[in-house]
Amino acid sequence: MPFNIISASDTAIVIEFGDAISQELNDKVLAADAVICESNLSGIIETVPTFRSLMIHYDPRITTATELEAALLPLVDSGQSKGRKTSTWQLPVCYEGEYGPDLENIANLTGVSTEQVIHLHTASPCHIYMLGFLPGQPYIGGLPEPLHLPRLSTPRVRVPRGSVAIATGLSTIYPYESPGGWHLIGSTPVSLFDKHRPKPALFAPGDSILFKPVSTTEFKAIEEALSEGEYTVPCQEVTS
Repeated sequence: MPFNIISASDTAIVIEFGDAISQELNDKVLAADAVICESNLSGIIETVPTFRSLMIHYDPRITTATELEAALLPLVDSGQSKGRKTSTWQLPVCYEGEYGPDLENIANLTGVSTEQVIHLHTASPCHIYMLGFLPGQPYIGGLPEPLHLPRLSTPRVRVPRGSVAIATGLSTIYPYESPGGWHLIGSTPVSLFDKHRPKPALFAPGDSILFKPVSTTEFKAIEEALSEGEYTVPCQEVTS
C-alpha cells in the first residue's frame, strides 16, 4: 500500500495515501487509522482521518517524529487491523417547503423533477469520508451523477442548523447555523454533535448514511420526540 509520511508541524505528522476523493482511497486511510489506534503507540494524542490522508498529533515530550515514523511504517504497511466497527444510519430528512429551499432550483439545474431529485438522494446508503469544518459535520460521498453541482456563486451568510446540502459530488449536513455555499436540499431534526453524549459526534468516518424522507408533520413529531429523549436514530453496526 503506497503512502508518504510528511511533517505537518512540530507536534504532528501526516500519512498521505493519494490525491483523489474516492472510497477506495478513504478505506486505506481508515484502515491505517484503525491499526494505529489499536497499536497504542506511546506519545500519540489523536488521529484525524481525512479524504486522502491521516494526521497524527503526538506529544513531543514522549516521542519524536523520527521515532514515530519508524514505528508507523510497518503498521501502516501491513494494514492489518482486528476489525473496524462502522454504523449505517437511517437519518430522517424533510425535503418539503422551507426545509428544502433549493430543491426546485436543483431540479431545474439538473433537468429532473423534484421527486426524482429526492429519489436519487435517498436511493442507497452513502459513505462518510470525514468530519470537518464544524464539529460533527460529515462529508458524504455516493451522490448520484445527475446531482453533481458546483457550489453556489454567492454563499449564504446563514445556513440553518440541520440543513442537508449538496455540491461538488458530495452531501453534507450543517450541525450548527453557519455560512455556507452548498445547495440546501433538505433538513434533519437530529443533532449531529452534543458535548454531553459519551461520543459527542453522532457519526464517524467510515459510517454510512441512508437519507430517509419524512413529511413536515413527521419532522416536527421527531423534533418533539428528540426534545423529550424519546427518539433514537436507527442504525446498524457492522465490523469490517
